[in-house]
Amino acid sequence: MPVAFAEIGGLITRDPALRGGRPVLAGTGICVRTIVIEYNRGLSPEEIAADRPPLSLAQIYAGLAFYHANKQEIDADIAAEERAYEAGIRTSQLRIRP
Repeated sequence: MPVAFAEIGGLITRDPALRGGRPVLAGTGICVRTIVIEYNRGLSPEEIAADRPPLSLAQIYAGLAFYHANKQEIDADIAAEERAYEAGIRTSQLRIRP
């Protein structure tokens, strides 16, 4: 009996109407960059999968493989969001009068 292999090409999707067109783990709505941020903070793929049920280890590794194939673009996206977040914090802080 032939073995059915999972087609890994379908584990990552992009949809302009979902998450700003960023790559996501198919069927989850979780951005690849979310997995990358946790990985870059030192979590192992196994720890990420354990912290984010029902994600499978295969989905985590697919996200990381996609990241390593598109590292420059994803790192730039993460950095741009961090800059926007920091700018938002600076502009939203109330000034206290002496």
